[in-house]
Amino acid sequence: MKYIKTLTLSTVILVLCAANVAAKSEQSKNNEVNRPNIVMIVADDHGLDAIGAYGNNVIQTPNIDALARDGSRFDNAFATVSSCSPSRSVILTGQHNHTNGMYGLQHKQHHFSSFDDVQSLPVMLSENGYRTARIGKYHLGPNSVFKFDNVLSEGAANDMASIARSPVEMAQKSEAFISGDSAPFFLYFASDDPHRGYPFKTYPEPNQFGNREQGYPGIKQVVYQPGEVLVPPYLPDTPAARKEIAQYYQAISRLDQGVGKLIEILKAQGKYDNTLILYLSDNGIAFPGAKTNLYDAGIHLPLIVKAPAQKNSIKACAKNIQNCARHQQMVSWVDLTPTVLDYAHVTPMPESVQGKSFKIILENEQPTGWDHVFASHTMHEVMMYYPMRMVRTKQYKLIWNIAHELSYPFAADLQQSLVWQDVRRRGITQYAGRQIEDFLHRPEFELFDMKNDPQEQHNLADLAQFSTIKNELIQQLKAFQQHTQDPWLTKWQYQ
Repeated sequence: MKYIKTLTLSTVILVLCAANVAAKSEQSKNNEVNRPNIVMIVADDHGLDAIGAYGNNVIQTPNIDALARDGSRFDNAFATVSSCSPSRSVILTGQHNHTNGMYGLQHKQHHFSSFDDVQSLPVMLSENGYRTARIGKYHLGPNSVFKFDNVLSEGAANDMASIARSPVEMAQKSEAFISGDSAPFFLYFASDDPHRGYPFKTYPEPNQFGNREQGYPGIKQVVYQPGEVLVPPYLPDTPAARKEIAQYYQAISRLDQGVGKLIEILKAQGKYDNTLILYLSDNGIAFPGAKTNLYDAGIHLPLIVKAPAQKNSIKACAKNIQNCARHQQMVSWVDLTPTVLDYAHVTPMPESVQGKSFKIILENEQPTGWDHVFASHTMHEVMMYYPMRMVRTKQYKLIWNIAHELSYPFAADLQQSLVWQDVRRRGITQYAGRQIEDFLHRPEFELFDMKNDPQEQHNLADLAQFSTIKNELIQQLKAFQQHTQDPWLTKWQYQ
């Protein structure tokens, strides 16, 4: 009788254990079903100046605009560095580039790569049940850190034969991965557009920005005339600039069609609604004064996000895209990885992540504390040493030019651009309202009132009435450097 009681108790325990395992399995299954797919679309050198959703009524970007209608756009989104590889390392780690070690371009001759112990977004997602894939431009290293389960194409920089210039083909090549098994997926969709085409030296003709006479599969070429483009105020309004902007626009309209094809595939497979889609750019446009600078033209960028199951039905939005959902909080690319991890239910958030999730903003909350961003530039190419650190609020920006005794170094695609060569060869001493001499030789500190001087042409750093603001921002900058283990923090003592 005692044996029978023991057996019965054992049986009950086994049954309870089995039920518990089944419940956990069912819970895991439910979590798997509810976890969204994630698509991150990263343009190359696409500024705020050339998207319909951000107010340009000349550029044709109907698919990117449609994404903004279904989702929302951030009006105060910033890259933390205006250089390709460093920016992408921030996007995919949630760490500033001076922390993760990607100080400059990953090209073979420059030899920059992140530290071997860095945790990247694709690896963290893969370890948490996501299928991961990349297609298009990669420009990161080492592969062991930025490892994807599936490599749908190689991603050499400035490779004019790369699929990264053919966005509809990129979307088509992603289709099999998207239609894979039931596990949620992360697709890193990185175009080479609208980066300048290689070779960069084209004077006296404009750079083609990847545009070519034979076109690209699935692309209906959209050609712009120089006279119709909108010249942003940080560029000179010259015939040379207009010719290049027209080519830049054409590359963007090509990219837009790839975005449209990708969304078409997601919808056809019934996966659009449950997919987090982010559209952003690595840095500002490839024109002097923007890319490789911490001026807003180089880092104030588009960020359009469609959250899972989000679809706006506001009639006013359908009539006028400027009435669609907009967020005014200040976010930066260091916040992208934690936001994606938040949506993917990856907990706890890794301690290595230096940004914070803006999921709460997308859920229509009005959180406080999103009132400043930081930036950190050290090099572009290895011979272009020019470290800068920046803190920006909605009102003020402070740039610390750490090696200000040096001349500002030009990236090859900027120095060889038609717009710059035209200005220099004609002996013009001013570039878009800024003296070229001031552009090439900068003071240690630059302080700008961003509300009253959005083009950053009046340096207030040495004016007595702004000394308190300057010192407050310097203290914020030092605290940021301390928090992010910035090696250049020592320059305050030894400069």
